[in-house]
Amino acid sequence: MTPEIHEWWPSLSIQAKHALRALDDEAIPARVRDEIADITGTVVPEEARLEPADAEFIRTQREIVD
Repeated sequence: MTPEIHEWWPSLSIQAKHALRALDDEAIPARVRDEIADITGTVVPEEARLEPADAEFIRTQREIVD
């Protein structure tokens, strides 16, 4: 389980955002888990995956991340 997406999504690096958008129900990559942990102060387990609502939230984001 990851912390609330609204806490960490805005502060993620562009590379991390791209990595999450590319996921297809895989575990969150280590470098992205590390960023989320740095932002929230919460350890994100190795096996953590995006919750369906979080994946939907990411799909709805239209900001430019290039």
